[in-house]
Amino acid sequence: MKFLMENALLVALALGSGGMLLWSLLRGGLGAKNVSPAEAVMLINREHAIVLDVRDETEFAGGHIPDAKNIPFAQLDGRINELKKYQQKPVIVNCQSGARSAKACDVLKKAGFAQARNLTGGMGAWSNAKLPVAKA
Repeated sequence: MKFLMENALLVALALGSGGMLLWSLLRGGLGAKNVSPAEAVMLINREHAIVLDVRDETEFAGGHIPDAKNIPFAQLDGRINELKKYQQKPVIVNCQSGARSAKACDVLKKAGFAQARNLTGGMGAWSNAKLPVAKA
């Protein structure tokens, strides 16, 4: 007890950092799993993953991952039934930078898509990796 009293600041720091680690572990378990462009290519090739692009139609037309299905994030809730046949497959979700796709992964997870994956860095990372881009 004497140690705790003499080192209250260190104890508080240890408890705080431990709590933040636990929070990030729990948060990571509930949120979307991220995949790099290279990991996404492996999922597409090996597990026939579906690519869902949640950018708006104009962004999608400007360049997208080949064979990607476009459902803008704003329409995802209303059009989720279009994806039900892919519910047991890996679904790689992308947008321009990864923010909308992370939110879309949360929507998909709640709808029972256990294998939803967020493309880290979105189309920017895909293009920087020199991977193919299709134009509509």
